[in-house]
Amino acid sequence: MTGYTGEALEQVRALRRHYEGLDRDAAIRALDQALAEAEAKIERAPAKGLPAPRPYPQLARPGRLWVKSRRYWIAYQTGPAPVIVAVFFETADIPGRL
Repeated sequence: MTGYTGEALEQVRALRRHYEGLDRDAAIRALDQALAEAEAKIERAPAKGLPAPRPYPQLARPGRLWVKSRRYWIAYQTGPAPVIVAVFFETADIPGRL
């Protein structure tokens, strides 16, 4: 299983709180599915991620790749064992929040 940094876990918690506040159970399930799919993609082929989300090439960093899973952009460090470092909804101001 792919691990998460504390910051990434807080981003996931914030998304869940947001959806809970709106009583959007389907959105919570979709988030869970997106994360599970992203973890599987990363574990299957950690080197196959993108250098950055296409709209934000300036976010490319050595040792970090991105994967799009459903409506979320997920950043991960490739390191010896991949670890998820950020989770964003696709329309979030990603550069403004990193």
